Amino acid sequence: MTSRQTKLIFGCGYLGRRVAAQWLSQGHRVLAVTRSAERAAEFVQAGIEPLLGDVTSPRLGWELPPLDTVLWAVGYDRRAGVRMSDVYVDGFRRGLDCLPEDTRRIIYVSSTGVFGQDDGQWVDERSVCEPTREGGRVCLEAERCLTHHRLGQRAIILRLAGIYGPGRLPRRQELLGDQPLTVPTGGFLNLIHVDDAVQVVLAAEARAEPPELFLVADGAPVVRVDYFLELARLLHVEPPRFELPAADDPRAVRALADKRISNRKLRERLGVELRYPSYRQGLAASLAAEASRRASEDAADAPGGS
Repeated sequence: MTSRQTKLIFGCGYLGRRVAAQWLSQGHRVLAVTRSAERAAEFVQAGIEPLLGDVTSPRLGWELPPLDTVLWAVGYDRRAGVRMSDVYVDGFRRGLDCLPEDTRRIIYVSSTGVFGQDDGQWVDERSVCEPTREGGRVCLEAERCLTHHRLGQRAIILRLAGIYGPGRLPRRQELLGDQPLTVPTGGFLNLIHVDDAVQVVLAAEARAEPPELFLVADGAPVVRVDYFLELARLLHVEPPRFELPAADDPRAVRALADKRISNRKLRERLGVELRYPSYRQGLAASLAAEASRRASEDAADAPGGS
């Protein structure tokens, strides 16, 4: 049995909450940063110790215990009224600066958006990074900030492809509403199921020797139109209708980066066997999980339920 460790999560959301649940099940102590008192109360109910604070604030006043692992999985909330760089770069730097000197390991969740290849070629950890979108540029800047930080030699960078899973299936509501999809139909989507992303975080923590970098994708890129056709089939709705976005639409700009993400290093170095090696298995499993959850909630709400 492993000894009890202390973990800290910045960005305890769709991915982070699942990692926290795994750590808690292993008997570890888990702390998580949040800006919301309501979210803090949810953390307490889940066994997570909340730290109230905002990384975009000038000062973070926590007194942190010695930390075995720090997971940075912060997403960008456009409603917060701050720039992306305020969160991903300046906020990240503040978070790093507040960590104890003896922090053993940092896992930074970056993005495959740092790549700007537009010809469908395969890319790996050695491929050149020339991001074309703001998200990719700030993630790359954050990676460099981490590399040059005093704790950079203890860091593992995970560049995640598009994360999906139960409750997060792109364009699902439009398909259910028989609305046209204003998205490009060509180019490759690179995806990773959230359960596999959790598995990778835990494997990187246990087996990687920092400093290290991994691309995290299922290794089975799918042409965009095929993804939407398969999701429509599984939802038992009509095949989607498409409208091409305007040239200056962010969705059109996103499609300009057309590449295929290799996960060879991930599989060989970490020995990870993905549960969902393609979007087909992942979509089917996600919808099945949602249906099972609804059935459980309906049973609990029924007269005599518990």
